[in-house]
Amino acid sequence: MKELKIDATIQNLDEVLAFLDGELEACGCEMKEQIQLDVAVEEIFVNIASYAYAPNTGYALIQIEELGDPKRVQITFIDEGVPYDPLAKEDPDVTLSAEERQIGGLGIYMVKKSMDKMTYEYKDNKNVLTIEKNI
Repeated sequence: MKELKIDATIQNLDEVLAFLDGELEACGCEMKEQIQLDVAVEEIFVNIASYAYAPNTGYALIQIEELGDPKRVQITFIDEGVPYDPLAKEDPDVTLSAEERQIGGLGIYMVKKSMDKMTYEYKDNKNVLTIEKNI
């Protein structure tokens, strides 16, 4: 398992994505899955940076692990921000037009649809969000 502990600020997004892409390339991840993982990680990290500690700044710990049979990547995000379970929020009604839909929730919805597994738990005063993608 590889990990990156970084200040949860939007300015650090490029470093987070560089860390992710380096690990995905090392495990032979195909470009399609890499792009889906990049989008998911960006959405989750930006949410942590924007909301977890507001108006202050805290950290995000990002752990990447390659698992086998089937070959997949598991990425875990850990923060000590405000408890928030993004999976508890109802999915947006994507049959409505953009003007009719409520604001928010579309990014996490896209993450849920593009990943093979997504879990959340609040443990030891920490948000722990894990995504998995078969590669």
